[in-house]
Amino acid sequence: MALEDAKTQVDTAFTRKGLRGLSFENAFGGATSFLRRTYTKDLTGVDLAITGVPFDQAVTHRTGTRFGPRAIREASALQPYDPPYGWPTNPLEEMAVVDYGDLAFDYAKVADFPDTLTAHIRTILAAGAGTVTLGGDHYITFPILRAYAEKFGPLGVIHFDAHSDLWPDDDLSRIDHGTMLYKAVKTGLVDPKRSVQIGIRTTTEDYLGVHVIDAREVHEKGVAATVAKAKEIVGDQPTYVTFDIDCLDPSAAPGTGTPVWGGLHGWQAAACLRDLAGINMVGGDIVEVSPPYDTTGATAIAGAHVAYELICLYHWAKTRR
Repeated sequence: MALEDAKTQVDTAFTRKGLRGLSFENAFGGATSFLRRTYTKDLTGVDLAITGVPFDQAVTHRTGTRFGPRAIREASALQPYDPPYGWPTNPLEEMAVVDYGDLAFDYAKVADFPDTLTAHIRTILAAGAGTVTLGGDHYITFPILRAYAEKFGPLGVIHFDAHSDLWPDDDLSRIDHGTMLYKAVKTGLVDPKRSVQIGIRTTTEDYLGVHVIDAREVHEKGVAATVAKAKEIVGDQPTYVTFDIDCLDPSAAPGTGTPVWGGLHGWQAAACLRDLAGINMVGGDIVEVSPPYDTTGATAIAGAHVAYELICLYHWAKTRR
C-alpha cells in the first residue's frame, strides 16, 4: 500500500464510502469497529450486522466477559487487510457488513436484560439483516435465539463448547450461562434432533436429544468426520452457530471464565468452521472471551478469527439461499 493511499484511509469506520470493501489502516490506531466496518445504526441495505453484548452477570464463577466485545473488536484490527484465508469468496467485498455497536442496557436491572436483548436482535432481523454477536457470557444466546425462532421457527444449532449448557432449570426468570441451551430446547426455540455440540468435555446427565461430538472424538476421528456428522445432523434447515471460546484448549484461549483442559486446538476449530461451508447459517455468536484472564490478548485474537469465520459462513449461506 502506497503512502498516499494510506493517507486517504482515515478511520474508515466513519469515512468509508459505501458499506463494502477491505480496510488498509494502521492496526495500532483508529476506531476499533469490528474489522474496520462502518459504525452505523442505519440498517438500510445491510446484509449482516456485527453487534456486541457486554453482559457477564450470568456467570457461575469468574466475571470479565463484559470486556469481550471491546477486546474482540480491537483484535480484529489485525485482520481486515486481506480476503479470509481458505475461502473462495470475500464477504467484506461482496456483502454489506456493518458494526451496529453494543446493546445498551441497564446493568442494575438484570431481570430486564433478556427482553432488551431479544428486542435488539429482533430489530436487526426485521430490517432484513443477519447478526454475528460478540459476547458476553453464554446466556446471551438464549435471548438471541428467541428473536431468531420468531422469524425462522425452531432452529438447528451447532454449539462449540466445553460445557453442554444443559443444566436442568425450568425457572425462566433465572439468568444463568449454564442453562442457556436447556431453556432454548425446553421452550421450543431449538430442535434437538437438528442440533449438535462439538468439543464437550464436562459431564451432563441428560442431553435432551442434542447430538454430542466430544473433544476426544474430534481429536481421535478428525475434523473431516466431525464436520460430516455435524452437516448430516443440521441438514439444510436454518441453523444458528454459537461458539464458546472455552471450546478451545486453555493453552490456546486462557482468557475465559471456566477453562477446561483437553479442548480443541486453534487449527481444528478453524478447519471445522471453514468446512461447515454449505450449512444454512442464519446467525451466530462468539462468547465467553474474558480479557482480564489473558494478558497476551491471544483469546481475543482467537475470538476475532471465529467471528470472521462466522461472517464467511453466513455469506456462503446467503449466496445459496
